[in-house]
Amino acid sequence: MIACQNDSASHFPHQSLNTAAMPPPGVCLNIMEARQRQDGYGCFANPERFLNQDYQQLEQYCNIRGVRYIDDIFPPDRKSIGEGILKPSDLKRVVWLRPAKIAPYPAFVLDGVSRFDIGQGLVENCWFLASIGALTFQNDILCKVVPLEQTFNGKYCGMFHFRFWRFGRWVDVIIDDKLPTIDGRLIFVRSKDQNEFWPALMEKAYAKVCGSYTDMNAGTPAEAMMDFTGGVHMSIALSNPPTNLWELICRASQTKSLMGCGTAQGETSANAVLPNGLVQGHAYTVTGVKQMMSRGKQINLVRLWNPWGTGEWNRDWSDRSPLWQTVSSKDREMCLSVADDGEFWMSLEDLCEFYTDLDICSLSPDYLDGNSSCHWKTYMNDGRWVAGTTAGGCMNNRNSYWTNPQYRVNIGGQSPENNGEKNVLVSLMQKPDKRNRHLVQSLHIGLCVFEVKDKCKAQKGKFPASFFSSHAPVAQSKTYINAREVMEFLMLRPGEYLIVPSTFNANEKASFILTIMSKAEAMVYENSGDPQDEPTERFNIKQVKNEQDDENKISFFRQNSDKYEEVDAEQLQRLLNENVLKGDLKSGGFTIDACRSMVALMDTSITGKLNGEEFVRLWKKVLMYKDIFFRTDVSRTGTLSMNELRNAFLALGINVKDDMLSLMALRYGASTGHLTLESFISLILRFECMYKIFKQLSGGQAITLQESEWMYISMYT
Repeated sequence: MIACQNDSASHFPHQSLNTAAMPPPGVCLNIMEARQRQDGYGCFANPERFLNQDYQQLEQYCNIRGVRYIDDIFPPDRKSIGEGILKPSDLKRVVWLRPAKIAPYPAFVLDGVSRFDIGQGLVENCWFLASIGALTFQNDILCKVVPLEQTFNGKYCGMFHFRFWRFGRWVDVIIDDKLPTIDGRLIFVRSKDQNEFWPALMEKAYAKVCGSYTDMNAGTPAEAMMDFTGGVHMSIALSNPPTNLWELICRASQTKSLMGCGTAQGETSANAVLPNGLVQGHAYTVTGVKQMMSRGKQINLVRLWNPWGTGEWNRDWSDRSPLWQTVSSKDREMCLSVADDGEFWMSLEDLCEFYTDLDICSLSPDYLDGNSSCHWKTYMNDGRWVAGTTAGGCMNNRNSYWTNPQYRVNIGGQSPENNGEKNVLVSLMQKPDKRNRHLVQSLHIGLCVFEVKDKCKAQKGKFPASFFSSHAPVAQSKTYINAREVMEFLMLRPGEYLIVPSTFNANEKASFILTIMSKAEAMVYENSGDPQDEPTERFNIKQVKNEQDDENKISFFRQNSDKYEEVDAEQLQRLLNENVLKGDLKSGGFTIDACRSMVALMDTSITGKLNGEEFVRLWKKVLMYKDIFFRTDVSRTGTLSMNELRNAFLALGINVKDDMLSLMALRYGASTGHLTLESFISLILRFECMYKIFKQLSGGQAITLQESEWMYISMYT
């Protein structure tokens, strides 16, 4: 935080609540986050602090010192606006002002919230505004995202906060209330009433999440609606809508759902207005549905809102359409509003003809069917595609497809009463790997569902390539698309299934969330390690004792050790590279750091050297691991691919889960993900040693260490 006595921040020294500190390594962060999630951190009631900023702590800091808050992470400068959205000449004219400098009587909310409060600015983020328009209809959801108790009175210190759902977790986002202006006027989203500021401040908070205001350019309503609900998203292609589309929309409108739709892009990226009044490549909000009688026929109408706040459909059922004279005066009075406010009615048929897709986001999947007594169950799993390990590509890649993450799903209950009744919704969402939204490159993603029949149910761990060559999917993505999320609404009978999410091309890396919603109870688990597996004795290869061979090794050691019959890391490096593994090493041999690590792992007396017994024990392990290396190097490249590494672990009696294999590839593999013999031996030695340390200190369950004990182990193993 930067806090100052007035708004001329550059005239005052910056103060920070946190001193600069190196964050924990990513693996540690992952463990911390997993534990926090188990304790409920990241749920709506206990949201994650976005970028580690604590609202209560910062508010208290500012109020005690009597200062106005300025956010140093998303500062009021051109970096937060981004490049390309404003001309350089206009960017120089931007002045960041607090609401009290913009309007005479600033308020967070005036007379409630409404879609008609909002006016779009220079950012082409109609998708975001359309989602805000939908949000204003659902007060329960709105209050989750926009804490409405915020004011410019009382403890006001120039700071506001909003809550968004981001890729599986709710985050609390803090901003200062300095807003970009030119000539005293807001340049981005504004309220129709100059004294109301919730739309502008909410947009700033979302711009911070995206990286900048420029990063909000272009998108789909579904993206923001998911970030407002953290719920269930269904995308419907209106070119081929389901037969129950009207029933689905009606149920969604009666539950806590947000709905939006979009028109097709024209020949250019410009938002051209068509003769029928619709805007090409534009997002709209669904604000209502109504069924009425017209000339003796039942008509299904949908009300839409243009987030520009002006410009409307001008054909059948538009504001001035003569068809309104064919309905009852009650329906006409209830629905018809002749005003250029961007809101209009059209028939369901015209919606399907002139719009490309409809997105529905709801807090609960219960709207998916009409059975109010049924409550859907949700199962969420985080996963990763790692090049060379778990990024096998689509089924076109026959040799590598099986390496993709696999999820076994056991669906209970009874078969659906209606044979075609859909009972499972599967969502695959890819997570961004960049802070700035415009830098994120969405991969083409999809999923396949396979039935696991009785003869295959005994399979432990990942299903091999032979399974996929002999089994066709019972459901799959029709096309792989480069969207943030893809989903499939399915009918799956009770039984066991395997879901495989993948990118279209092999070796494309990304993280993802796989969410499975089922009407019946289900069991879902990642399949590279069976949760029902009992612990087994690992590294259980029996070595044949050969006394003569041991004597020869001891004799060799004595000839090459120092006068105390010990070898240090430098001597070990020479012995391994020039004698023990001479002719087998293809990439320069063991480094001095690798040998220091080996000494630390095998040194039982903590001298920094190996005695004869320790050296012989290491020698035997090296030869055993060399033998496994060459037996599993079936490609005869002199290196192990990640699939071959998995087989090497199986030869040692170890079934390694995908996430652990991926870490090994990152830590010990080359840029291709392949391991040399030296890297493989170093990896297995460390793995075995750390496993045995855990077993010795934990009793096989959990480990408790004092700080000094933890540092003692970690610094010399």
